[in-house]
Amino acid sequence: MTRPVISLCAALALALPLSLLAGQVWIDPFGAPVPNATAILMELRLPRALLALTLGGGLGAAGAAMQGYLRNPLADPGLFGIAPAAALGAVLSFYTGYETQALTLPLFALVGAAGAMALLALIAGRSGGIALFTLAGMMIASLAGAMTSLAISLSPNPFALSEIVTWLMGALADRGWHEVRLAAPLTILGLAALWRAGPALDALALGEAAARSLGVEPARLLGIMIVAIGLIVGSGVAVAGMIGFVGLMVPHFVRPFTDQRPSATLLPSALAGALLLLVADCLCRVLPLQGGELRLGIALSLAGAPFFLRLLLKLRRELA
Repeated sequence: MTRPVISLCAALALALPLSLLAGQVWIDPFGAPVPNATAILMELRLPRALLALTLGGGLGAAGAAMQGYLRNPLADPGLFGIAPAAALGAVLSFYTGYETQALTLPLFALVGAAGAMALLALIAGRSGGIALFTLAGMMIASLAGAMTSLAISLSPNPFALSEIVTWLMGALADRGWHEVRLAAPLTILGLAALWRAGPALDALALGEAAARSLGVEPARLLGIMIVAIGLIVGSGVAVAGMIGFVGLMVPHFVRPFTDQRPSATLLPSALAGALLLLVADCLCRVLPLQGGELRLGIALSLAGAPFFLRLLLKLRRELA
């Protein structure tokens, strides 16, 4: 185990129990007993913390893989168009009123993600290069975003409109064990696929021609990336809404402590993403706000936008 991995594991081991104690009702293990403390811990905070670890780990690794695959430090899993398509599926469940039925909302979101994955594979084709793949993802994201806006503008009633807008902000509030059971297996499958693609991503860093000479099949690697990112991002959007910037920021935090190979950043990025989402969700829970807690998606956007601007300025200086 490398030093960054050990350090991140230690930080997670410290942050997880602290996150279980923090909230609007603080639990002091050495203080006065809190009514219903066991129920609060086991039914509310533990599944929420595990969901933060799952989604953060998946998004962090997906961001590292995306930046390695596209060889672009500004790449983010959202570029595939899978997250906007999954969000569109969820919005349609609100629009049609089916979200009130059990598991219908995440099912609609997963169908939207699967549709984006199929469309990406269809457009890029077996011989599609990285440029075509990126443009296809941007087109799908733009189309899904436009259709989501259309659904919002044609919302059948104010309640549906409010639910759609609130859900799109992204949050882990009111999530329980059934969301963990839905997201965890799909995210783990996606992470396993990314881990399998690690050596091919390392070869691709040398250039497409060099990667082909080393035995990398571009069509196969493209398929693995579509499936892996689709499983991770689709399951995350299905249970928590739109949560951005994790995949963009995390690889930049961990890459200076690795040997810069894409495969070497996957595990540290997964651990750092899990830590970031866990801490961010904990802060959203304890910040004193009128009318409830700060939405996780908003908090990460407020942190991610300045980070993205800083990256752009840094790249401009390097190219000047």
